[in-house]
Amino acid sequence: MTPARWLWLILGLGVILGLMLWLVTALHWLYIQVAFTTPFLANILLLLLIGLLGGLLYVFFRYLYLLNRKGRRSPTFQVPAAKTDAAAENLKALRQQLSQIEDEVARQALLARARELEDEFHRQELRLVVFGTGSAGKTSLVNALIGEMVGEVAPTMGTTEVGQTYQFWLPYTDQEIVITDTPGILEAGVAGTYREQMARQLAAEADLLLFVLDDDLRQSEYTPLVNLVEMGKRSLLVLNKMDLRSEADQLALLKHLRQRVRGLIPPEDVVGIAAHPQPVRLPTGEWLEPEPHILPLIRRITAVLREEGDDLVADNILLQSQRLGEQARKIIDQQRRRQADKVVERYQWIGAGVVCVTPIPVVDLLAAAAVNAQMVMEIGTVYGCDLNRDRARELALSLGKTLASLGIVKGAMDLIATALQLSVGGMVIGKAVQSITAAYLTRIAGKSFIEYFRHNQDWGDGGISEVVQEQFQLNRRDEFIQSFIQQAIARLPAQLGQVIPESFKLPQENPED
Repeated sequence: MTPARWLWLILGLGVILGLMLWLVTALHWLYIQVAFTTPFLANILLLLLIGLLGGLLYVFFRYLYLLNRKGRRSPTFQVPAAKTDAAAENLKALRQQLSQIEDEVARQALLARARELEDEFHRQELRLVVFGTGSAGKTSLVNALIGEMVGEVAPTMGTTEVGQTYQFWLPYTDQEIVITDTPGILEAGVAGTYREQMARQLAAEADLLLFVLDDDLRQSEYTPLVNLVEMGKRSLLVLNKMDLRSEADQLALLKHLRQRVRGLIPPEDVVGIAAHPQPVRLPTGEWLEPEPHILPLIRRITAVLREEGDDLVADNILLQSQRLGEQARKIIDQQRRRQADKVVERYQWIGAGVVCVTPIPVVDLLAAAAVNAQMVMEIGTVYGCDLNRDRARELALSLGKTLASLGIVKGAMDLIATALQLSVGGMVIGKAVQSITAAYLTRIAGKSFIEYFRHNQDWGDGGISEVVQEQFQLNRRDEFIQSFIQQAIARLPAQLGQVIPESFKLPQENPED
C-alpha cells in the first residue's frame, strides 16, 4: 500500500472514530431522556445503536479487504511446485501437441518416443551414461561400478560399437541405476562417425552423465562436453588411469581440469579414479592385480543422488520432452507452411484472373489482387488464429501500403515486363503485365503473412517492411520469374491468351507447379 493510501486510511479512520464518539454521546443523552418516560423505546434505541456500530465496523473492514485485493491479478495457471509435477504436465501437453501432426508415420514415431518417456518417468530409474573418447576406460569403469566383468576391455579404440546397458544398485542408496556404456567419440572413418553419433544420442538421454578422460581435456573433447552441459545434462568429469601418475602429478592434473571447466562443472564434480589399475610386480616375481579405485566417484554419485534425487529424472524428462516437442513443432510448422502455400497459390491466380477480366486501373491493383483480406483470414486459420474480417482487412491494407511505400509495386511490374520483353505502353500489353503482376504481388503479400503468423502474429524487430523486403528479394530471381510467368500462362490461358501475342509467349513444356 502506498504512503498516500495510508494517509487517507488514517484520516478516514480518525473521522469514523470521531463520528462514532459523537454519535454514541448523542444517543446516550437521548437514551437517558427517553428512559424516564418510555423505557421500552429506550431499549429499541439501544439496539439501534449496537446495530449501527456493527454496521460501521463491517463497512470499515470490508473497505480494508477490498483495498488489499485491488490491483491483484489472478494467475492464469498454477506453476507446479515440484519438478516431477512439471514433467508430468509437460508430457501431457506433448501428447496434445503430437495429435496435431497429420503425417501418420511421423506422428506414430514421435508418439512411440513419448510413450518411452512416460514409462521412464513412471519407473523413476536413474539413467547413468558413461561417455568419452575411445579407450579412455569407459568399459573398465562400468565393470568396476557393477563389480563384475560385463564388457570386453581392450586398449584399442572402437571396442564398444553399440551402447550396452546394465542395471545395478548403488551402495548406501535405494536407487536402482541403469548404466549405459557408449561407443567412443573422435574415432576415424565412417563407422567411427556413426558410433559417435550414437554415443552423443545416448548421452543426450542421460539423467546423469559421466564424461571419462584419461589425460588432459583436449579441445576436441571440450567442445562436446560444453554442448552437453549447455543442453542441460547433469555431468561429472571423471579422470581415469590415475595409477599411471605420481601423487603430485595427480593433484596437479585434477587442479588443472577444475580450472579448465570452471563455470561448466563444479570443482567437486571433477573426480579422479583408477578403474582398471595396472598389475604390480611383487618382489617375489609374482604379479598383483590391484582393486579398482573408484570410491571417490561412488561417493560423489551417492552425494548427488541424496542432494538432487528425483529431480535428476524429472529434469531429464523435461529436457527430453522439450526436445521432442521441438521436433513436433518443426513438423507442424512444415505442415502448416504447405497448407498456407496452397492458400497463397490459389489466391494469386484468383487475383490475376480478376485483374485480367476487369478494367481496373494500376492504382487499384494492390487492393484487387495483392492484398486480399480473405486470404489473410484463411492463412490465419491455418495457424490457429481466428481473425474477423475487419482485422483481416486492416492487416491487408497495412501490408498494401508497405508494398507501395517500398516501391515494390513498380518494381514487380518492371520485373514482369522485362521478363515478357514487352512494352507496357499499350492497353492490351499493359493488361497482361498487370494480371501477372497482381499474382506476383499477391504471392509476396501471402508469403509475408505466413511469416507473420508463424511468429505468433509478430513482424519481428525489423517490422513489416523488413519481412516484405525479404520476401520480395527471395522471389525476384530471374529463374523464378520465368517459371512464374510460365505458370501464369498455363493457368490462365483463356484470359492471357487474349492479351499476349503468340510470338511473345514463353515455352510451356513441363511447366512447374
